[in-house]
Amino acid sequence: MLPELKIGNLVARYPIIQGGMGVGISLSSLAGAVAKAGGIGVISAAQPGWRDPEFARDPLSANLRALAFHIRRAKEISNGGIIGVNIMCALTHYEEYVRCCIENGADLIISGAGLPTDLPKYTKGSSIKLAPIVSPPRTAKVLLKLWDNHYHRVPDLVVIEGPAAGGHLGYSAETVEETARRGYDDEIREILQIVHGYEEKYACTIPVVFAGGVYTHEDILHYLSLGCAGVQMATRFVVTEECDADPRYKQAYLNAKKEDITIMHSPVGMPGRAIRNPFLTEREQEREKISHCYQCLKKCDKASIPYCITTALTRAADGDTDNALLFCGENAWRLDHMTTVPELMAELAGEYLPDSKK
Repeated sequence: MLPELKIGNLVARYPIIQGGMGVGISLSSLAGAVAKAGGIGVISAAQPGWRDPEFARDPLSANLRALAFHIRRAKEISNGGIIGVNIMCALTHYEEYVRCCIENGADLIISGAGLPTDLPKYTKGSSIKLAPIVSPPRTAKVLLKLWDNHYHRVPDLVVIEGPAAGGHLGYSAETVEETARRGYDDEIREILQIVHGYEEKYACTIPVVFAGGVYTHEDILHYLSLGCAGVQMATRFVVTEECDADPRYKQAYLNAKKEDITIMHSPVGMPGRAIRNPFLTEREQEREKISHCYQCLKKCDKASIPYCITTALTRAADGDTDNALLFCGENAWRLDHMTTVPELMAELAGEYLPDSKK
């Protein structure tokens, strides 16, 4: 049996966090089901209101309404389970999303795509748990030192995102290739040592979880053996019945071959991992005309980006998979069947093997 994951007074039966996936891939149905099954369910704050009739005119209000709805609904589905929200630092109106999480009863904020330097300021006086995402060890050094000096506090949880993760990556394409050859365990150990120093200083426990390429029960055991308290994983949850994604999106994962998984350059200005499809191929040849700006990112040059990332991701969420950006993890090509969240959680916990592996 896997150990529990304890984050302060929060206790998850399994040390498994379902990663946040936007736009519209991890909302209340998936997050609620994962939390009910004993993990930690995570809603993505990236454009959750894309289906709101007012989204094009007033995206912020639409997103805040949707985020509030999905937090409350996920808590109901979870039957007392732990619900987190993933908020990208690159989002415009970052503080408003943080406050929405607090006001609507989220248990945890996981934040990356940049360093969440001001997150403690926005959450002061609340009991919500804070989990920054760090990538190379230097980012862990910088962030923990900054929180220590400016806010006299440490994270409640640290998420290490390795280079095999899906979506936006905190690494250059060259680093991704290099670590694919030599592995990432040494960097994990280095970050664990950095965190341990702050555990000693503050006389507390700061659990560290690893994300990026985690696929099997054996993978989870490996990261636990390194000293991690658990893992975060997203790709495997896409092909569950409970996932909020359109069925055609899920089928695109099941259809993907190893050679289809590629590193692309996102309009956000970061490398990302996605499934190669006609859309990606066409965007390498010519820019797509941008007819509407959703003001989703703090830094976005509409005149130079190859396409609008919100438009590309909402198409994916709506099932237009040939004309969309399909983010995925390194191991998406290994998926070969649909499952349910309880079945997947039992498999990851080592309680049983699916039919295809018996």
